[in-house]
Amino acid sequence: MTVTVPARKPARPHFSSGPCAKPPGYSLDKLATEVLGRSHRAKIGKTRLQYAIDLMREVLQLPATHRIGIVPGSDTGAFEMAMWTMLGAREVTAMAWESFGEGWVTDAVKQLRLNATVVRADYGQLPDLEKIDWSNDVLFTWNGTTSGVRVPDGEWIPDDREGLTFADATSAVFAYDIPWDKIDVATFSWQKVLGGEGGHGVIILGPRAVERLETYTPSWPLPKVFRLVSKGKLAEGVFKGETINTPSMLAVEDAIFALEWSKSIGGLEGLKDRCTANADALNKIVADRDWLGHLAIDKGTRSKTSVCLTVEGADADFIKKFAALLEKEDAAYDIAGYRDAPAGLRIWCGATVDAADIEALGPWLDYAYATLKA
Repeated sequence: MTVTVPARKPARPHFSSGPCAKPPGYSLDKLATEVLGRSHRAKIGKTRLQYAIDLMREVLQLPATHRIGIVPGSDTGAFEMAMWTMLGAREVTAMAWESFGEGWVTDAVKQLRLNATVVRADYGQLPDLEKIDWSNDVLFTWNGTTSGVRVPDGEWIPDDREGLTFADATSAVFAYDIPWDKIDVATFSWQKVLGGEGGHGVIILGPRAVERLETYTPSWPLPKVFRLVSKGKLAEGVFKGETINTPSMLAVEDAIFALEWSKSIGGLEGLKDRCTANADALNKIVADRDWLGHLAIDKGTRSKTSVCLTVEGADADFIKKFAALLEKEDAAYDIAGYRDAPAGLRIWCGATVDAADIEALGPWLDYAYATLKA
């Protein structure tokens, strides 16, 4: 195969780390005066936190049976909060097909020291979902951020399961239809599909998870930031904006901004459509180049948000130089695959990205590949 460095560099895509349309009535001066710097326990702080929760419920189309809480530590903090407070009541199955799933395996086996059944698959693949023992609590990632592999849907989760489902859904919510009747615990963070600021996690609890919290006390000590129960009952305040610790009201306002923007483009359907359009644009780029491929071969389980690509003949050093070259040109940022994943690229196709900018990336990928090969 002959590669030629283009004579002219392609046009640069433009980048947005978050929503690109201001909601009606948005005023930074008003925001700074009334909210920022105020206590989260003041009336206005509680009101804005509750509003963020209400918006998440509306956009996610979450049923009234499920509670939403804003918690510390991003998605990791939210998922570990769920593990530390609810696991140990019955046997556990921990599923891993990428690095974050492996993290939950480590927590379950080495930190909580549970005799967990570990079900693994290589990067780019899913384990056999039909062989899961549903008498156990089951931990899994809905959308593998570092492998580009997702579960196809919720049909593999039985309605009559005995154990609880724990879904790390951080790069899945706002991008897919989540069957909430199948999910007992879900966690995510604002910085993925909403393009928001990091540092805060969100935990969603179904009624079976609440029952577990109120009827089971783990044998290990719980840090204050993990405690969801008070005097044997769910700490309801956490799910009404009374956060366990001090949140960043700036990050909360950023999330509100993103959620109001989401409503302005059609809510969940609009967000899903944008993710699909971005993934389709990237699929076309891959299909047109014989040196690019998808790490996730099965289209039915391929992520539409965190898309992982293979590059013919590339090792970790090549990918490092590839990503650095495009960053130097301000053409793409942080597109090297995750450090634990096979050498390759990882392209974010979440809803805050415009499909036109994914399309504009194609010639830049050609430029980087040809430059390094030459």
